[in-house]
Amino acid sequence: MLEIGPGQGALTYPLLQCCDRLTAIELDRDLVPVLENRAPAFGQLEVINADILEFELSSIASTRKFRLVGNLPYNISTPLMFHLLESADLIEDMHFMVQKEVAQRIVAAPGDSSYGRLSVMLQCRCLCQYLFDVAPTCFKPPPKVDSAVIRLLPLEQPKYAIGDAAAFARIVQSAFSQRRKTISNSLKSIMDRETIAACGIDPGLRAENLGIADFAKLSRALTQ
Repeated sequence: MLEIGPGQGALTYPLLQCCDRLTAIELDRDLVPVLENRAPAFGQLEVINADILEFELSSIASTRKFRLVGNLPYNISTPLMFHLLESADLIEDMHFMVQKEVAQRIVAAPGDSSYGRLSVMLQCRCLCQYLFDVAPTCFKPPPKVDSAVIRLLPLEQPKYAIGDAAAFARIVQSAFSQRRKTISNSLKSIMDRETIAACGIDPGLRAENLGIADFAKLSRALTQ
């Protein structure tokens, strides 16, 4: 069990009571002794002082996959999940509290206003579930935004054959970089209309109208 951003331990100590042993990654070095000094009353806690955006899960010796949990800092939640995707094969599951708007983007379907790059990249690699809302009144002091808890279950293989992972990421990023443009316009620097049409996709559609299978087709075409 690995907690991201334990802070002062609001989730840490209840987690320790359930699992007896926990590893936490905390950026603020001043909080490390605070967490470690109180932890023995609940269980065995290892605190790693590191920036999770630069931390590699593979650096922790383990014979089992990691279960990740955390109330993520809202300003880094999106880049953090992209970073964790790089180690998806080491992860059993992830349970995070994020800003409600981010949670809606993660589970959004094609055609939804929230559907975008984050939706496609995460849903291709994970089973994404929106679990429940968390009201501002649950926090002290209350934030100005609503929150939600999500569950991400990494798949053994991407949901669709995407060819080269870097090509897939490039296609998705380019497609949504100017989401009001048609696919043929947003991808014109890397793919022509004829190639898009050959994938069975209307070049006049916008990125928000394409499913993950469509982006996988485009990625395979670019790889080839």
